[in-house]
Amino acid sequence: MVPQAYERHSGEAFRRARSVTRTFAKSFYFASHVLPQAKREASYAVYEFCRVADNAVDALPPEGSTNVVRLDTLRADLEEVYAGTSVRWVALAETVSRYGIPREYFDHLLRGVEMDLAPVRFETFGELKEYCYCVASVVGLMMTRVFGVSDERAYEQALDLGTAMQLTNILRDIDEDLTRGRVYLPQEDLRRHGCTEASLARRTVDDRFVSLMKEEIARAREFYGRGEAGIPYLTDDGSRFCVQLMAGTYRRILDAIEANGYDVFRGRAHVPLRTKLVIAAGAYLSSKQRQAVSA
Repeated sequence: MVPQAYERHSGEAFRRARSVTRTFAKSFYFASHVLPQAKREASYAVYEFCRVADNAVDALPPEGSTNVVRLDTLRADLEEVYAGTSVRWVALAETVSRYGIPREYFDHLLRGVEMDLAPVRFETFGELKEYCYCVASVVGLMMTRVFGVSDERAYEQALDLGTAMQLTNILRDIDEDLTRGRVYLPQEDLRRHGCTEASLARRTVDDRFVSLMKEEIARAREFYGRGEAGIPYLTDDGSRFCVQLMAGTYRRILDAIEANGYDVFRGRAHVPLRTKLVIAAGAYLSSKQRQAVSA
């Protein structure tokens, strides 16, 4: 029998994770409501750790500390999570145990966010893709464990969907990243379109920049196409619907960038609630049509 004190502590931990998700991941929080409660809570627990890891390199460290120390602390926390002795990460410990999430996924995540500590530059798309794997695709693998699958191919396509969503983040946040000294767009892509870091710093939206953005958006959409092919392999208990909502919402960010004339420097592209509701309705009708065909 689980001690009541532990159950209370676990409940508090899951509520904290829910609050973090609601605050920092509004699109995912919106989509998560179609999940069964247990999976919904598990997804919040995973997200909370990912958010804390991301914040560890973005926020200024306390006096006498460094961001590297913060990441080392998180690595030590993971040791306790997987040993079943964590007090800080009770919800995460329960989640990784219940859904069999491998420790290596979190190790890869921390390796990815650690890349942000140095001035971010990627020479090739292959290098950028490796970064996307660490900070996004492994999160897709974690969530696929939570969602459950009927076909192992879902894991491979979760990698592509994670890459697509991270590429979308990168395109949306070019301006914010420049203020942090980060340029995620591959240097070879910049040269091919006649762009430079200096022209990015000037926030100039000219033909060269538009050409670059068109290529990057097309690449992201290719990854969406491959990644979304794995959605039918997820458990049909709201998990498919949740991922379809997230993918549809993130795709619309690319549409918003285009609608804004590719100007990502004067306002952050976003998807309003009314559009999310339209996406939800479309995803629901699509799922019903698939059910009717398979019946």
